[in-house]
Amino acid sequence: MNRWGLTIPLTGLPLAGHREIVAGLAGLGYTDAWSAEVAGADAFTPLALASQWGPEVRLGSAIVPVYTRGPALLAQHAATLADLAPGRFVLGIGTSSDTIVERWNDIRFDKPYQRTRDTLRFLRAALAGEKVKEEYETFTVRGFKLETPPATPPPVVLAALRPGMLRLAAREADGAITNWLGPRDVRAVRGVLGDGPELIARLFVCPTADAAEARAIGRWMIAAYLTVPVYRAFHEWLGRGEALRPMHEAWAAGDRKAALAAIPDEVVDDLLVHGTPAECRARVREYGANGLTTPVLAVVPGGGLSPAEAVRALAPDAD
Repeated sequence: MNRWGLTIPLTGLPLAGHREIVAGLAGLGYTDAWSAEVAGADAFTPLALASQWGPEVRLGSAIVPVYTRGPALLAQHAATLADLAPGRFVLGIGTSSDTIVERWNDIRFDKPYQRTRDTLRFLRAALAGEKVKEEYETFTVRGFKLETPPATPPPVVLAALRPGMLRLAAREADGAITNWLGPRDVRAVRGVLGDGPELIARLFVCPTADAAEARAIGRWMIAAYLTVPVYRAFHEWLGRGEALRPMHEAWAAGDRKAALAAIPDEVVDDLLVHGTPAECRARVREYGANGLTTPVLAVVPGGGLSPAEAVRALAPDAD
């Protein structure tokens, strides 16, 4: 595992306050900075800034939903980042979730596999500079051509949680992105994806030696994420269906307190990296030993560290 990424923006730090941190990432041993897009910053603006602040760092989106932008606009965003950071931008796309797509953006979460496949195929053509006139299964593009195609088309990687999408990533994309898994789960993902493609995962890391503090934070995060249908299905595939069944039942009944209490410590400890910074770094390396190519650390506030202190403490060169 030669890569070590960081999720930006960091929780609790305004985007404009990231300049010094991003500029120092390469010196600390970080190779990557990856954005996300949920309910905070959009996926592209932090990367545009980071392209100028940290010229040695590879940049990636993990992920941009394929529903919430039209195909042409998504290609334009990708081409802009590829121009700002030639040869060091990776476009990560995926379905996102029904919560983000339907409940928050009022867009039908319909045929997610097909929509992702069609978007990937469109982007391949558009970012190569082709004029696209195509009736895909989930949308139609009538004569779009990028005004200035990127000199170096960016790699495109897919968010993939289960076998169908993992096989699509192996077959047609440049790699896969996964999320909310333990070190041993990487083997199950690799078993479908294969050994060749890059495998990226966002790892939630809480650098605190107070296990009770970390588990309390982890339970809230797990309940928020794993009750979403796509993540529930992912963990059923990974074999956590029974362990998480009491949480799902309590959540469905509207009893949030009982849902949190029902999450076993073992599940929290498996899915949330926590401990002293040295213990966290060792845990991240377990993922690499099981086949993860690119860990992307998402720093969860804990242990009394400021965002900048946490970034330094969790850097691979801190050993």
